[in-house]
Amino acid sequence: MILVTGGAGYIGSILVEMLLAKEYPVVVIDNLQQGHRAAVLPGARFIQADVANIRVLDALFSCFKVDAVMHLAADSIVSKSMSNPQLAFSNNISNGMILLNTMIKHDVKKLIFSSSAAVYGQPCKVPIMEDHPLKPVNPYGETKLIFEKILHWYGKAYGLKHISLRYFNAAGASEKLGEDHLPETHLIPNALKAVLNPELPLKIFGNDYPTQDGSCIRDYIHVIDIARAHTLALEKIDDLTGRAYNLGNGNGYSVLEVVKAVEEICGIEVPVVISPCREGDPSTLTASAGKARVELDWEPQCPDLKSIIGSAWRWIQSHSEGYLDSFDTKHDHISQGINGLSF
Repeated sequence: MILVTGGAGYIGSILVEMLLAKEYPVVVIDNLQQGHRAAVLPGARFIQADVANIRVLDALFSCFKVDAVMHLAADSIVSKSMSNPQLAFSNNISNGMILLNTMIKHDVKKLIFSSSAAVYGQPCKVPIMEDHPLKPVNPYGETKLIFEKILHWYGKAYGLKHISLRYFNAAGASEKLGEDHLPETHLIPNALKAVLNPELPLKIFGNDYPTQDGSCIRDYIHVIDIARAHTLALEKIDDLTGRAYNLGNGNGYSVLEVVKAVEEICGIEVPVVISPCREGDPSTLTASAGKARVELDWEPQCPDLKSIIGSAWRWIQSHSEGYLDSFDTKHDHISQGINGLSF
């Protein structure tokens, strides 16, 4: 069985969808602070709890024969980490160590970690390779880097097999599942929402970066391609333990280029307002994913920006209220008490 922490979130839910399609048994743990219960498809076991809850984790690992963990639960909003680093370090490091210690206690020795391009900070050169200096410029990136280092030492001490996947900008949707955050901080869904609600214009943070049009440049990767990288990493973890892989397309698009692409797909102008730059935002982040292509046999299946945006547009059109009453939420739940606990 595969345990997916944060499996009710955007990337986590689509990863669960793919694992189920590959006929893996899956159990999800999510506190639903950012995730949605309706995003966990039928067929996956679901536990509403925090990974910091030691009693719940103990009961979970005692109840199920967990073969591997995919750890996606985290506070991932960069601006929030800047204003409240205490929370970011607590949730992303302290809580993660509770998970690791419980895994070791129950002899679960495989973990795929949801890391981030934020570990690199302001790049010295682009596209960024995995051997680029690791100098985060925000607490969120720092938490991801620290946890990667913790995994290294747990591997040496306890035989934990681990692979870290450094995402660049996840975007897009599957046919069933998409992106629904509150608050929403990602560019593409916010641009699409501005199309649907012109009275709520898109905020563009900064127009004086050292780029061709003054706006930030990012590498957008389809969320389904990210999910597939997880399954490939799981298949190869015995041979590739301890390694980190960039997940990106290698092509950078500025914020204004993304806005133009949204306008072309939707046929409607995106209302925008220019806001100050956000502290901790590098000007350019694009990936070299050659290592993942060679070692994981991973190749993005949907690298085209307009295709990525198009999938997100189709999902948001049919889910204008997000996951509220969007589809049947019957799940395979754990209903019996375990060690005195009821899930």
